[in-house]
Amino acid sequence: MSLQGRIAELSSRHQRLDEEIEQEQKRPAADETRLHDLKRRKLKIKEELHHLKPN
Repeated sequence: MSLQGRIAELSSRHQRLDEEIEQEQKRPAADETRLHDLKRRKLKIKEELHHLKPN
């Protein structure tokens, strides 16, 4: 996979996680464990994107 392809894939996953987090937070009894996991995964992707994108 090309670098641009990897960046696009990670960006897409980052966006999907953002949407999942938003949906979970809207629930009346949000699952804090799930939210923590989603946010951790999103941060990991963000860090990887930061290392891959040129300055």
